[in-house]
Amino acid sequence: MLNMGGPSTVAETKDFLTNLFSDGDLIPLPFQRVIAPLIARRRTPQIEKQYEDIGGGSPILRYTQLQGDAMAKLLDELHPNTAPHKAYVAFRYARPLTDQTARELKADGVKRAIAFTQYPQYSCSTTGSSLNELFRRGKAGEMGDIEWSVIDRWGTHPGFIEAVAQNIEAALAKFPEATRSETVLLFSAHSLPMSVVNRGDPYILEVSASVAAVMQRLGHSNPYRLVWQSQVGPSAWMGMSTVEAVKGLARLGKKQLVMVPIAFTSDHIETLYELDLEYLKEARELGMEAYRAESLNDSPVFIRALADIAAQHLQDYGAGKGPTSTQMLLRCPGCNLATCGQQKSWFAQGGR
Repeated sequence: MLNMGGPSTVAETKDFLTNLFSDGDLIPLPFQRVIAPLIARRRTPQIEKQYEDIGGGSPILRYTQLQGDAMAKLLDELHPNTAPHKAYVAFRYARPLTDQTARELKADGVKRAIAFTQYPQYSCSTTGSSLNELFRRGKAGEMGDIEWSVIDRWGTHPGFIEAVAQNIEAALAKFPEATRSETVLLFSAHSLPMSVVNRGDPYILEVSASVAAVMQRLGHSNPYRLVWQSQVGPSAWMGMSTVEAVKGLARLGKKQLVMVPIAFTSDHIETLYELDLEYLKEARELGMEAYRAESLNDSPVFIRALADIAAQHLQDYGAGKGPTSTQMLLRCPGCNLATCGQQKSWFAQGGR
């Protein structure tokens, strides 16, 4: 289960930020090896305070482990041919890091594994970065002899869409029935640098597809927009930003708002701090009644969706459909990263 991760304790924040800003797939920076530690050091006190404000660390590891264990249990029933199943967590920037998980896979003698992204929508900077790291560990022999396949995107899977829609409906139920349909749904996803968008990254399209599928499931009951959060640094990022959208809606006289995290599979700092403590606070100070749709966390509908996605993948793989999706093998038209092409070829051959 691949994800960016988050520091489980405040003390892990500096290492997390250093790893994050050092990743050129996520945040391309000039002189990255020199600049990344400096940025991390400067931002650590502020981010440590944010993690203190949400309870002393990120809950993403706890929820990912919970989701994985429950998924594996369901998979034993849904696809007994490959049972027993076990979920491992490999985070890109926080413990357990990919190298730690690689050693665990080797120690356990794993011979067959699925790289299952926990980013519903694919981006070279997120799923791609995690797969690049997994590829590097595999090529170095750190995981042993494993036959790999990849679940690389699932942002329009019916189970995922249903889980998101149910959480939106629960948030909408907090408003009076007479004015409920006037509530604006503000779908918020982590932004991307425009340098990544402009080389042909599919993330913007895929997040948009998720939003469209959710709105279709809701019967287009409410007005909505897709906006972008968590921009960092002076370079241009995809907009408009979530906070500016909140200000704009208030200026336009909108009084009811539901924020919807559409690109995250559990609570972490982007939901618990940015959305809850910054943007919702801003909306309420501007006179709006505003709530957030719950994150997927321990949703049984979502966990069932994960199991269904994995079971279908195993069924397709067993039928000879290959270890990767057709879409995963297409590099961005503007890509010039050699590792990306090597990684795709490696997974296309089952990690051989």
